[in-house]
Amino acid sequence: MTFRRRIVLLAAAAVAVAIAGAVTITYTIVRHDLRASVDGALRETNPQFKMITTQGKVKAQGMSAPVPGQSGKHAAPAGAGPLDNTRVQVPNQAFGAAKGIAQATLITGQTILPDTPAVLPVTAAVRDVAAGRRAAFLRDEDVGGVHLRVLTRQGPNGEALQIARPLTDADATLGRLRWLLAAVMLGGVALAAGLGFAVSRAATRPLARLTATAERVTATGDLRHRIPQERDVDDEPNRLATAFNGMLAALAGSRDAQRQLVADASHELRTPLTAIRANVELLGHAPDLPRADRDAMLASARSQLEDLTVLVGDLVDLARPGDNAGGADPPEDLRLDELVNAAVERARRHAPPGTTFTVAAEPTVVHATRARLARAVGNLLDNAVKWSPPDGAVEVVVRPGEVTVRDHGPGIAEVDLPHVFDRFYRAPSARGLPGSGLGLAIVKHVADAHRGTVRAERAPGGGTVLRLTLPA
Repeated sequence: MTFRRRIVLLAAAAVAVAIAGAVTITYTIVRHDLRASVDGALRETNPQFKMITTQGKVKAQGMSAPVPGQSGKHAAPAGAGPLDNTRVQVPNQAFGAAKGIAQATLITGQTILPDTPAVLPVTAAVRDVAAGRRAAFLRDEDVGGVHLRVLTRQGPNGEALQIARPLTDADATLGRLRWLLAAVMLGGVALAAGLGFAVSRAATRPLARLTATAERVTATGDLRHRIPQERDVDDEPNRLATAFNGMLAALAGSRDAQRQLVADASHELRTPLTAIRANVELLGHAPDLPRADRDAMLASARSQLEDLTVLVGDLVDLARPGDNAGGADPPEDLRLDELVNAAVERARRHAPPGTTFTVAAEPTVVHATRARLARAVGNLLDNAVKWSPPDGAVEVVVRPGEVTVRDHGPGIAEVDLPHVFDRFYRAPSARGLPGSGLGLAIVKHVADAHRGTVRAERAPGGGTVLRLTLPA
């Protein structure tokens, strides 16, 4: 099922539930009011006993005014004189009102019939009312195909008085109301489905554009496609389009950077590999070379292999995900000052003789990957040592969340400052020095992975200051 159809069905279902609830409540209230009106009229009705001239028969089953020839709460036996000529009659009603019927059941079980052909059923509950064992009650009855509402209560002489009114008008009104409410419900659901379809088309139009763009990018591999956006609109579809366009831009940038890295790496790898191959081939074709030349070639090959090992290691570091998903060590809380002191000790062991290091470190804690941060600090120190003059000094300062390394070399030219952290970038003055141009790029990669920054500054009095900042 498509997303648009789900929206239409959900909208129709929601409206159907809401209308069904409203219809049920409306019907219940109207039904209650109509029946309450009938019940109130029954409670206000006081039947009368009427003498008739024609001799009648009294059925032995089970009154408001006293019955002629009767006193107290004891009725005369069946067929006893005046009782045969007595009928129960509902008094005249107001113009237009429904006229009911009434009958009385005596405590002896005899029934005084209504002044109509209809006879109300006498149950054990009615006899209990006549006997005083049960309170008045209301119930529905069907008599002769007519739906009646019957009130049974005790009369003044102990008889059980049954008063009934037809529910024909109320039932007819409720029937018409049911049809009307059913039509309203069906119309509401149909209207909701139509509006839901229209709304779904408008709501899913941005999703359709997003889907079309995603399918096009998948089919062509071209990340330059973008989803059109509406200006000055800040809603969810527009934000989704913005996020998707940003994701495409990030993917395109990542792919371009990957291609550039591969191109630069292949260029940098070609030089040592070519030199190593040439030396190996020469050694293979000239087994009688003088020992000094052979040793020089082996030393050159060994040096090229070391450079190649360093370059591969740098490439691996640059290829590592920024979130350390491929790294072995998870981020941890670590003392930045202690890590820097350890890195300085390692740098001292490899620095040229005469190079001095001064460290001013304040205790500070950062959340980082120890191995990667140590590599970044080591690269900063190696860069400072490389540019320091003989017997030069390297100054290291650690403050909360920050490491600065200063050398006293020639400094970085203004034109080179924006590019010193680019991969494989080497200033013209550095092209005769060892290195692959990846050391400071690795520092920037580590800083970005830890949501930090790194920048290069020209130091007062000459030299360069490299500043690595991490969230403390």
